[in-house]
Amino acid sequence: MANLPIIAVTMGDPSGIGPEIIIKALQRPEIASICSPVVIGDRLALERALLVCNSALRIQEISTVAEAQNVAEQSIPLLVLSRLSEADIAYGAPSIAAGDAVYRYICHAVGLCLDGHVSAMVTAPINKEAMHKAGHDYPGHTELLAELCGTENFVMMLAGDVLRVSLVTIHEALADVPRLITLEKVLKTIRITAKGVAQLTGKESPKLAVLALNPHCGEAGKFGAEEIEIIEPAIKAARQEGFNVEGPLSADTLFHFAQQGVYDGVVAMYHDQGLIPLKMLHFDDGVNITLGLPIIRTSVDHGTAYNLAGTGKASEWSLLAAIRMAVEMAQ
Repeated sequence: MANLPIIAVTMGDPSGIGPEIIIKALQRPEIASICSPVVIGDRLALERALLVCNSALRIQEISTVAEAQNVAEQSIPLLVLSRLSEADIAYGAPSIAAGDAVYRYICHAVGLCLDGHVSAMVTAPINKEAMHKAGHDYPGHTELLAELCGTENFVMMLAGDVLRVSLVTIHEALADVPRLITLEKVLKTIRITAKGVAQLTGKESPKLAVLALNPHCGEAGKFGAEEIEIIEPAIKAARQEGFNVEGPLSADTLFHFAQQGVYDGVVAMYHDQGLIPLKMLHFDDGVNITLGLPIIRTSVDHGTAYNLAGTGKASEWSLLAAIRMAVEMAQ
């Protein structure tokens, strides 16, 4: 529909549930009422998903994203970037060809965002092993997006209606986390998180909680010195810059209060520390947001779910939430 924001939706790994949740999300009428989605991906994978989901939608190939606003009703605008074979997209079997295609979907969507041809991009889940085998060695979407956008000041946040959690370190081995946590990185994460949460909530000065790294906040150095030497000084510096921030706080108790709305956002030190409680509450409706980029990017908060691929049973709720949030941020 004309005048609605155009949202690029990358297919993700075609061997996983990405194509199916895209079909299930785009056939819901509320999506057509808020945006003009453009799927970037592979026709064969999308055709297969239509059959699996028993959907009445049709595929309409387009050559430019502007055409998405004028497609026929019950049609999915598809920008074809790959022509994969059935062998390339076997369910649950990541391939080198698909891994390369996934990389190209993401790059193309970023280019469309940077050039202003689309208002935002929403990404379906990828398989990192397939991308690595295809020669694209990135820990995940977030790091690739940051490189494509030419920024080092980025933060990964997962958000739902109750919790919003950002990460100081993202996809790293747990053994490497302590040395990767620096005063500068913690302070940067607080800054970017505060700005992002302000945009999401409309609050000028959102209240943030910063987690400790060690149990019991290190017990005055008995369990580790990171709180004393790194995290506390970063919080102090953030307060001096005017940010409304508390911490360091113990992760084992903090989320009890965070889920009651005491805090607008939480800064976690590492992946599982923040995302286990987030996904306990928001597994179906959580949204992955990359803050600090010059573009808007949201994503599902789950993986490729190979065990569900081809069954039509995968939930589209996280993708729906990601599309809605992308539209809200664009507006």
